[in-house]
Amino acid sequence: MTTSPDLQPDHSAEAAVSAASEKPQATEYLERLYARPGFLLRRAHQISASVFEDSCRDVGLTPAQYGAMTVLHAQPGLDQSSLSRALGFDKVTVLRVLRVLENRGLVQRSPAPDNRRSLHLALTDPGRALLADARPLAEQAYQRLMDPLNQKQRLQFMDLLRQLTQGLERHARAPLVRAGVAAAGEKD
Repeated sequence: MTTSPDLQPDHSAEAAVSAASEKPQATEYLERLYARPGFLLRRAHQISASVFEDSCRDVGLTPAQYGAMTVLHAQPGLDQSSLSRALGFDKVTVLRVLRVLENRGLVQRSPAPDNRRSLHLALTDPGRALLADARPLAEQAYQRLMDPLNQKQRLQFMDLLRQLTQGLERHARAPLVRAGVAAAGEKD
């Protein structure tokens, strides 16, 4: 004996009530995701890279390429490992960046005078010229990125970012050793 459809229990109403009670919880989880520091930092980095690449489109530089060129301008003759540490990048990322810059004739590698197995990196003349052209564009990108903040907020934001990165540096996947700064215990 079968029951008529009218006499079947209405599970759809139970499902709707259950879904309705889960909906605020799911929304709450989403809001917590979007409010997490890591999420916001990643999103800010994406926006920062986009703003930079938009400003530097005419010179064809990415933030990583600009960073590498800036370090090499300040510290000509660094090897790839030192450049990697100066940028806080892993060696594979630096290798990729260098290949692009070398292929464009902006960076050259040459044997180190004191160790023929080590290669020193330096900007070429076209590399120095392009970096000079890129500097005002990078500054324009920086100003555009900071535009939503007033002067006091900018100073506070930068101070907080420095505090956060310095306080958590030991957890970084790739160490940062600022160019021109000897590592602790290292002698000149």
